[in-house]
Amino acid sequence: MIQWQPSAKIDFLKKRAVILQQIRTFFAQRNVLEVETPVLAKHGVTDVYLENITARFVGPGFANGLELYLQTSPEFAMKRLLAAGSGCIYQICKAFRDDESGRYHNPEFTMLEWYRIKFDAIKLMNEIDTLLQTILKCPPAQVLTYQQAFLQHLDFDPIAGNYQDLKQRLEQLSRSDLHQLTDDYQILLQLAFSELIEPRIGQSEPCFIYQFPAAQASLAKLNQDNPKVAERFELYYKNMELANGFHELTSANDQLKRFQHDNEIRIKQGKVSKSIDEKFIAALQAGLPDCSGVALGVDRLVMLATGAKSIEEVISFNLHSC
Repeated sequence: MIQWQPSAKIDFLKKRAVILQQIRTFFAQRNVLEVETPVLAKHGVTDVYLENITARFVGPGFANGLELYLQTSPEFAMKRLLAAGSGCIYQICKAFRDDESGRYHNPEFTMLEWYRIKFDAIKLMNEIDTLLQTILKCPPAQVLTYQQAFLQHLDFDPIAGNYQDLKQRLEQLSRSDLHQLTDDYQILLQLAFSELIEPRIGQSEPCFIYQFPAAQASLAKLNQDNPKVAERFELYYKNMELANGFHELTSANDQLKRFQHDNEIRIKQGKVSKSIDEKFIAALQAGLPDCSGVALGVDRLVMLATGAKSIEEVISFNLHSC
């Protein structure tokens, strides 16, 4: 017998609809413009830790086919709107990531992404905190720097330390299994964070982890006072990563170098290098206003609001039921 029923509970879908309306009301009250950008694009992402799902278009002018990428985030297109003078914007959209499926992951998911002009990372974190309290009725969030989190929970300084130092500390903690997985310091830091720190933070209240190492800057500016750290933050609550945000990098040259460096790492890891979105770089050259931006997982937010144990309970049809 064919299973045709949705993966989600109808009551949870009704709660989801209420939350989406709350989000739109939240931004309408702040005069933030709702926008839409394409799901398909000619370029994917160079990010070493993300993979696009691809599609192929065959139509007028493309008889041999055109490879397109389902976007992992609307970031590049939204920043082009910012450079064109849109002002503060937000979007609720579908995003797609290959090789992600499980309790907290579906290859197709819903993302809330927004950009605030003349906001630094701290000001944006405060706004995110207000949104969470509005929807989840949760306590105010805690804020820890990446360095503070490591010192507090592992007694290790990730900024001053190195691979050998962390390897020794993990051996002391009887977690040598982690350093056996990689000889890359930044990857080992991420493993240590996810395995040993993430389960200890954001349990009773949301927790922002702020100022990641510069090597993990992604699309964030480096801190002016300490270039060893980046103006990047992530938000955790009840064992889930909810959001990833930046005081956005505005230098086209620096961004291009980071994309090129990403591709160098991809090649070293045996992955395919990705074409660089020249229109995005051109938008940065034209002038991206000083701003901060964040991507927040809507499905996970609904999970927290409903008490759902799996993402399939809050989306109409998951991968296995669609």
